[in-house]
Amino acid sequence: MLVTGVGAIIGQGIIKSLRKSYHQVKVVGIDRSDKSLGPSLCDVFFKKPDCDEDHLDYLTFWRWMLKKEGIDLVLPGLEVDVTFFDKQREVFEQVGVVVVLNHKEIIELSSDKWVMGEVLQRYNLPRIPSFIPMEWCEALAELGPPPLLFKPKQGNGSRGIHYLNDEADFHYWRSKVNGNWMLQRIVGSDLDEYTVGVFGLGDGSALKPIVFRRLLSSAGNTLEAEVVEDSDIESSVMVLTKLFRPLGPTNYQFRKEGGVVYLLEINPRFSSSNSLRTAFGYNEAEMSIDYFLFGKVPADPKIKKGIAWRYSEDFVIHDSNFI
Repeated sequence: MLVTGVGAIIGQGIIKSLRKSYHQVKVVGIDRSDKSLGPSLCDVFFKKPDCDEDHLDYLTFWRWMLKKEGIDLVLPGLEVDVTFFDKQREVFEQVGVVVVLNHKEIIELSSDKWVMGEVLQRYNLPRIPSFIPMEWCEALAELGPPPLLFKPKQGNGSRGIHYLNDEADFHYWRSKVNGNWMLQRIVGSDLDEYTVGVFGLGDGSALKPIVFRRLLSSAGNTLEAEVVEDSDIESSVMVLTKLFRPLGPTNYQFRKEGGVVYLLEINPRFSSSNSLRTAFGYNEAEMSIDYFLFGKVPADPKIKKGIAWRYSEDFVIHDSNFI
C-alpha cells in the first residue's frame, strides 16, 4: 500500500487505520518533506521530487517508485494528490495500480462551492444563502446583517474564510482575492456542525454512515468529535448520496439551523477525521482495500458510541538518528 501526504494529518490517519486493519500490509509513504512524524510511521518512505505535479519528471518518478516497491493500491492523503491522480487516471490504469479515487464528476463539482450551491438549488435542496455583491449594501440587502462569511469558491476546510463585520472588512478582503470569492450568511452555530463519513459504492448507495457532531480547531480540522444519531442528517446523507453517487471514502460537512440541514461542502476523499472514525469502528482504509483491491463490498461497520478529542504531542528525533 502507498499513502501520500504522510507529513500531514490525513495521511497519518490513513496509516493508523491501515495498522488497525485485519489486512497485513507494508506501508510505503510519500511526502514533500522528510522532516515530520510521517516517515517514522511507514515501512518505506520516499520524498517527492522537487518539481510541479504537472511536470513530466513527476510522472516518471511515480512510475519508477510504483515498480520498485510493487505497489498495488494507492491511498491519497492530500487534495493536490487527488487532483493529480484524477488527471492521470489512464496512466495508473495502464501500469496496473489501483488508486482509491472518487468519480471525476464529484471531484470536479466539489471543487467549486458556488457551483455546488447552484446544483443543490436546482434539485430543491437547502442551499446556504450566498451572493457575490459589488457593494456592501447589496450584501446586506441580500444576506442580512453582519457578520457575514467571505469564502473562496475553491478550497476546503477553513482556509481563506474570513468574518466580515463591516464595509471596511468587505473591501479589504475583496481586494485580496481576484474574483474567486463569494459571501454567505452564517447558518447555525459552532455547536450545530456535523461531519459525516460515507463509503460510497458508486451507484447512489453507500455503507451506513458515521455521524460526528464536532467542534473545530483554529486550523479548521476536527478538534472534538462525538458519535451521534441524527435522523435529519442521515436523511440528507441518503439524498445527497443518491444524487452525487460517490465512490469510496467521502466526507459530507453540514450545519443545522431551525431543523434545516445545510451542506457546507463535500470532500470526495479521505478527510482529516478518518482516524477518529476508525477508532469508532468505521475504518475507511480497510474498506478501501476490500472494495478497490479485492472487489468485495464491505459489510456495514459496527459503529461504537463515544466522544474523542485531538491534542498535541511531542515527537523528537535526536541528531544521531539522522543519516
